[in-house]
Amino acid sequence: MYVWRTSGIPARSGEHDGPMTTATETAALPGDHPHHRHGWWWKTLIAGFLLWAVTIVVTVVTLNTNLVPTIILLGSFLVPFTVVLFVIERVTGTVSTMQLITAFFVGGILGVLGASLLESDLRPGPALYLLVGFAEELVKGVLLLVVGWRVRPKTARQGALLGATVGAGFAAFESAGYAFNAAITTRGIDLASLLQTEVARAVLSPVAHVLWTAILGSVLFGIAHGRPRFRWSWWVLVTYVVVSVLHGLWDSTSTISTLLAFVFTGTPFSAAQGGAVPAGVADVVTTLYVLGLAVVSVIGVAVLIGVLLHFRRQTRRLEAAAASAAVWGTWGQPAMSDGTPTWHGTPPPHVL
Repeated sequence: MYVWRTSGIPARSGEHDGPMTTATETAALPGDHPHHRHGWWWKTLIAGFLLWAVTIVVTVVTLNTNLVPTIILLGSFLVPFTVVLFVIERVTGTVSTMQLITAFFVGGILGVLGASLLESDLRPGPALYLLVGFAEELVKGVLLLVVGWRVRPKTARQGALLGATVGAGFAAFESAGYAFNAAITTRGIDLASLLQTEVARAVLSPVAHVLWTAILGSVLFGIAHGRPRFRWSWWVLVTYVVVSVLHGLWDSTSTISTLLAFVFTGTPFSAAQGGAVPAGVADVVTTLYVLGLAVVSVIGVAVLIGVLLHFRRQTRRLEAAAASAAVWGTWGQPAMSDGTPTWHGTPPPHVL
């Protein structure tokens, strides 16, 4: 059996005339991480849920309000941090675990601060939720650019994972704020309202901030595939608009479902006393609200899957073309291992 040397002279199998990649060198490649596929994300989710439940029980039994911050932190950060562990077990390239943790915490803090500044001058109106969506997705998009600037390789999958990390950090700190506001009332601490808020936001967080930023990241990194730096494309702007609109629809689902419930039941809007929905309409509002969230979530997941499949097919076409160019030389003969054709210029004479 013969194999081709880099010089083009056949050598017997087992002979090598160039440096070989050892098992140690292969393991050291940046694409291989020892923490892949350990399942820590679901183990952390289960353990964190048990700790959260135990903390609630102890708080109720002892009436110790000092434990309320623990409930807020555990409930708000458990699912988003689980998303980060999920990413850590799957990310490749030059991204380190510390970079992901930093993106989660620092990105989350800067995200809510930036969004708060952009939203401070917004006034209630029909376009409020849409403007909020554009503001928050802009902040997360900028943070994603900063986090992913030096990441190699840039692929759609890598961008989706990093986008999910930034979105998870934003969701964690935002959920903590909502939980705090739900707990503080004029009558003291409302534990039931706090727990209801945390459960709702924990369940919905993977298909909200996490999903929107994952879509934006997949397009941003997918367009820059094979390049050391990001590349501008109108598809980036289109994607930003799409995720912002989805974000706005998600936030406005409660208002839209309330309006539709009044229309479907034939109840006049004047029946709402002091902003309270009549009992006969409340059940319809809840049903429409859940359906609305489900529809927006399905659309978002479908968009993300479509983007990832598109760039995967594109990558396979490019790899196939590169492999074909490397294997075949100028005159249709096998190329050397470095991609150089067997001969250049005039083909060899035919044997008569």
